[in-house]
This record gives sequence, C-alpha cells and structure tokens, in this order.
Amino acid sequence: MKEPNNRDLPFDLSLLTSDKVDICVIGGGPAGLESAIAAKELGARVLIIDDNPVLGGQLIKQTHKFFGSKAHYCGVRGMDIATILTRSVEELNIDVITSATVVGYYDNDILGILKEDALFPVKAKRYVFAAGASENMLAFENADLPGVYGAGAVQTMMNVYGVVPGMRALVIGSGNIGLIVPYQLLQAGVDVAAIVEVLDHVGGYHVHAAKIKRAGVPIYLKHTIIKAQGTECVEAGVISEVGDKYECLLGTEKTIACDMILIAIGLSPLTELLYQAGCRIDYVPELGGHVPFHDENMMTSQPHIFVCGDLACIEEASTAMLEGKIAGAEAYESLYGESKKSSAIVQQARTELSTIRTSPFEERIVWGRKKLTP
Repeated sequence: MKEPNNRDLPFDLSLLTSDKVDICVIGGGPAGLESAIAAKELGARVLIIDDNPVLGGQLIKQTHKFFGSKAHYCGVRGMDIATILTRSVEELNIDVITSATVVGYYDNDILGILKEDALFPVKAKRYVFAAGASENMLAFENADLPGVYGAGAVQTMMNVYGVVPGMRALVIGSGNIGLIVPYQLLQAGVDVAAIVEVLDHVGGYHVHAAKIKRAGVPIYLKHTIIKAQGTECVEAGVISEVGDKYECLLGTEKTIACDMILIAIGLSPLTELLYQAGCRIDYVPELGGHVPFHDENMMTSQPHIFVCGDLACIEEASTAMLEGKIAGAEAYESLYGESKKSSAIVQQARTELSTIRTSPFEERIVWGRKKLTP
C-alpha cells in the first residue's frame, strides 16, 4: 500500500478536507444520488464516493420498467433512471470518486478511502451514508458448490456484464428479486425450472408474479431447499415441503435438475461503517434487521451523520430516492439552516413517502419505523 499523491489520483487531494467538502455521500445508488443532487442544488459542496466504476447502484442492472406514478419514474427502466440521475450529477458538477471503497471510519470523523492501491483520508462536515445492503444467503448441504449464487449477483452478471451463468435455474425465494431475476433469465433464453418459497404465499408484487405464472414457471409454496447435488458443480437441487414450524417433511423430497441455484431470500443493511462511527444500531426485522436508528430527518444518533436507502430500511428504489432527498436537504439545513427551497424539498418528499406507505405492501415498514424511538 502506498501513500497517494496528486499524481496518483484523478483529483486534487486538497479538495478532500472538511473546509472543501460540506457533505460526503457514501454510495452512488438511487438514494445516494438523490441525496447528493438535493444538497448540491441547495448550494452545498458535495462529494460522492462509490465502489463501482459507474454511478447508479442497483439501477444499472434493472431492465424492467418501474410502476407507480410519473413522479417516481413510472414506465422508465431502472438503467435509464440511473442515466438520468448520473446526468444530473454531471450537470451540477458534483465531485465524484468511483471505484473507491470506504474501508473505515476513524477518529476525528475521517473516512479511509481505498482506490486502486492508494489509501487516502476524506474529511467532511456532514456524511450521508447510502451504502445499500448485501444479499442474505442460506445454509444447506453442498451450498458451496459452484453454481450457487445470490440472485442479485446473477442479475449483475447478466445485465451489466452480459454473462449468463447457466442454462437451467432453480430459484429460492419469491420476493420481488426472486420474481424479477427469473423473468429476466427467461428473456435471456435460460430455462427456469421452478421458484421455491418457504411461506404459503408469494412475497413479491402481483405484477411480477403474474409474468412468471404466464411463462409457465411452477412456484412451490411451503417448500425449501435441503440439498444441492453435483460433484464439480451444481447438477440438481433437492427441495422438500415444510410443516407449520418450517420443518422439512420426510417423504416429500423432489429432485429438480438445474445447473444453477439462485438464492433470493432478502437483504441485510450494510451497517459496518456506522458501527465504527458510534451510531446507535437497532434490530428491527420489519426494516431488514440491524439498522441505524434515525429520525424523520434521516439523522442518526450522531447528528452529523445521515442515512437513506436500503441502509436505513430494505424497501424499493422509489422510497430510497425520496429518503435520499430528505437526507440531502436535512444535511444541508444542519449546516446552513432551513430555507424555503430546502423546506419544500423535504415536505414534498415526506408527502410522497406517506402516500406510498399507505399501500398494504408497506405495512411492515410503517410498523417497523414506529420501533425507531429515541
């Protein structure tokens, strides 16, 4: 590891000090981008740090069209929303460092940033963490065989890098990712053998489930995977019915031929840096597990740190973007005070969030947020 200098990096290190950066946004996905855009439009000096080579986060691999209202990009594909937001970042001349990983939160509120083989510090007055979430995995026999993937990883391989990792898939989990990714596999010419769901109902939106059913893909409810078969790689998956206590029922096993098993059983917020920063972390299952405590302003227990997106609550991109706007505007207000423009941004975002969360699908989020008490 070498100490960087300005010849090593495509930016001036002197810009990365607290007197140059008002708000540092960690994560260039939908929440982080909206946060940075809101703060920059209000007049803050903003820096975005993201570990991917391009901005957009999960949006860049989403080929499906969003639904809802026009204000939330109804009818626009996720990858096109990423382009729209990235263009706004460029037009606003927001400073961006890509292909860079935040490796630690240190004393005096300094971030350690690793880019290529250079490690350097970043110091800002306020931080907005929009680091997203990681895929949950599942333990079963031979789960370490080549061919067992997270569903989101397969989506990235296909839609970002053009790699189809197999020709017959078995999908575990029927949330939105567990429905969207197999449909995209079908579009790529891959056979989807089945979707397996441990609950007695499909977890994702009906609009996604309906497309899967029309394609003739069987969905096994109250089933789980117990084993992957194969020697050098996955050749089949063995599933079983489950009882009322989710125990496997002997004699109900089915063997399904496949060369890849996709695990789509949810996400967990990436809270490691916030632990290091001393933020209060609560366990709220409805919000995704261990999440940073935050108030309606998206402010954590550390008043200079704000959060948004999947890091704050496992939800949808539309709500992540609205939370991002609130976090960016509130971070600005914590520095420079409330203005008519910042107040309008926050109020509109809160109103739209409230409308979205009246949906039955958002009931768990409403209950979960009630648990985030001071």
